[in-house]
Amino acid sequence: MGGDHGPSVTIPAAISFVEREPEAELILVGLEDAVRAELKKHKAEQHPRLSVVHASEVVTMDDPIEVALRRKKDSSMRVAVELVKQGKAQACVSAGNTGALMAVSRYVLKTMAGVDRPAICMTMPNQKGGPTYMLDLGANVDCEPHHLHQFAIMGSVLVSAMEGIERPSIGLLNVGTEEIKGNEVVKATARLLREDDARGVLNFYGNVEGNDIFKGTTDIVVCDGFVGNVTLKAVEGLGRFVKNALTTEFRRNPLTMLGALIGRGALKNFGNLVNPSRYNGGTLLGLRGLVFKSHGGADAYSYGWAIKRSFDAAKYNVQEQLSARIAELMPRTPDPDAPGSPT
Repeated sequence: MGGDHGPSVTIPAAISFVEREPEAELILVGLEDAVRAELKKHKAEQHPRLSVVHASEVVTMDDPIEVALRRKKDSSMRVAVELVKQGKAQACVSAGNTGALMAVSRYVLKTMAGVDRPAICMTMPNQKGGPTYMLDLGANVDCEPHHLHQFAIMGSVLVSAMEGIERPSIGLLNVGTEEIKGNEVVKATARLLREDDARGVLNFYGNVEGNDIFKGTTDIVVCDGFVGNVTLKAVEGLGRFVKNALTTEFRRNPLTMLGALIGRGALKNFGNLVNPSRYNGGTLLGLRGLVFKSHGGADAYSYGWAIKRSFDAAKYNVQEQLSARIAELMPRTPDPDAPGSPT
């Protein structure tokens, strides 16, 4: 029910996905009448792998977090996350209010042991032909070094599970690659990551800059949510600008139109590579359950990619791998009440 478009986007995306993926079963959570009306519109009301669970409330895009948590306890968002907690669904996908989704998910599912704050992790394209995983992309605006350290650990485990890379490389986003560059939070984080690298726990490459994201210098790029979200929105805007600019130029006159016709194969491949829709679907990493956030303005094609990412994560048992590896790698904060603890 969430996002800018609600069922008019999420339902067609769900129908399209189950038609392509014979193993998928999707639970559509929301106002039942609205959901069934959209299913009927697409002649899918009897689809055997689409079921409907009624929720009487909807979290709007401008609802404060308090409203989502305390007043709308039967919202589609809350009910969907509860289904994950109950084991009736392996993952939740929402295009709704990001802050509300994070708060509801954290309240219902709780964080993994040792994780202070969940982070939003998404993929970016790079020139090596693979994805660059980046986190945090908006969940945590203000971070301390131990938060960024935790993001690096969670990102490393996720990439290992999703990409089959035993020791994925980690870059810390900075204003320069030299160790002396950056603010005190980044410098302190780098020290923690270098210690882990020396012990063989993580594969820390070092500081990276913005252009390294698309070079594919590292498998993972770590930053706080403020920097990450600004970067994400700038990249999405640039992708759309390039697409629109190329379209305008190739339509300028008959000669440029001929050039577009000759190069249409390469242009199509380029368009697919830089299309932001193909990278939709961020993992809320660090929770005791899989939750994926789609862009609020996603169309059906873009929302379908978010569903695919959640389906793949469930299919490859990413949550189990995350739980086991994060429990193994995450530094423990000493229990002040434990025997022998300093006072």
